[in-house]
Amino acid sequence: MTLLENDPDAGLEPLEFTVTRNLAAAPAARRDEILANPGFGTHFTDHMVDICWSVRGGWHRPRVQPYGPITLDPAAAVLHYGQEIFEGIKAYRHADGSVHTFRPDQNGRRLQRSARRLALPELPVEWFIQSLRELIAVDGDWVPSGADQSLYLRPFMFAKEAFLGVRPANKVAYYLIASPAGAYFTGGVKPVSIWLSEDYARAGKGGTGAAKTGGNYASSLLPQAEAYENECDQVVFLDQDRNVEELGGMNVVFVYKDGTIVTPQSDSILEGITRDSILQLARDRGHKVEGRAVSLDEWRQGVASGDIVEVFACGTAAVVTPIGVLKGRDFFDEQPVGELALSLREELTDIQYGRREDKHGWLVRLDA
Repeated sequence: MTLLENDPDAGLEPLEFTVTRNLAAAPAARRDEILANPGFGTHFTDHMVDICWSVRGGWHRPRVQPYGPITLDPAAAVLHYGQEIFEGIKAYRHADGSVHTFRPDQNGRRLQRSARRLALPELPVEWFIQSLRELIAVDGDWVPSGADQSLYLRPFMFAKEAFLGVRPANKVAYYLIASPAGAYFTGGVKPVSIWLSEDYARAGKGGTGAAKTGGNYASSLLPQAEAYENECDQVVFLDQDRNVEELGGMNVVFVYKDGTIVTPQSDSILEGITRDSILQLARDRGHKVEGRAVSLDEWRQGVASGDIVEVFACGTAAVVTPIGVLKGRDFFDEQPVGELALSLREELTDIQYGRREDKHGWLVRLDA
């Protein structure tokens, strides 16, 4: 089965991109200096992708152009009504110098689901993947080759029509930018501490929780600040029934003593591609995997009784990180840290960097 065999947009003609080279591109010496210690999200490549959409013209004017400021009318709908979505995906340099990405069809489909929820146009998955290739074609030298380094790709879409009426915008922009990323954990992966948010909700039933939209992350910033004030690394949210939802930017996974792996699942939780991949690797090893509601009480009592033997979080940036502490206003629960999370993390990253066989056909080469 080909990558996009079941996609309704499969078979579309490729877009014809116009490429305008950045005459002020970073010199090779400066680029190498950045790649030696890229950090995360502070340096950007020389170019970006820009595709327009309108009710009348559909998707049109695809181009690769110099990275730089975006000009918006002060009445642009995104500035007033938050009609915006984004994705996060990485490009990996393999030992032979080739550049690959990981399950881009899933990111493209999730972008479509987010667009549907935010009343934005759905970019065909084939064109989404093509946009990644077009950017790598001009900025491929920005993909680092250091240990655990990657090029973080940030596709995003927003309403740019200038109007103040409350309705879906008739003009939309899709952009793709890229930022070299260093190892998320310097000095090795370490368990994180989690603060339980009891005053704030990340999403509600029928809301935008399952969409990757900026508003969800904006609403997590205040409780995240509360987590820092309580000396915790991350915040975890509950739904209206006090079931575990997700962290500010990662999914949660529980490992039970019988080997069963359980992850919270509801229509207010973002469907994590890293989580889905980790769970598939666990199934390959013979683990039973369940997606269901997990109450806070089940979490705490399961840890206290020894029924839950490991808890970890997963997402694009950090991949997998063990959870070492769950902290609330009146409790401090140490979490059991086992070996499965780090073992699955190693297997997944080995696949992404081409060090291990890709049995599921998840990798897609971008520079060919």
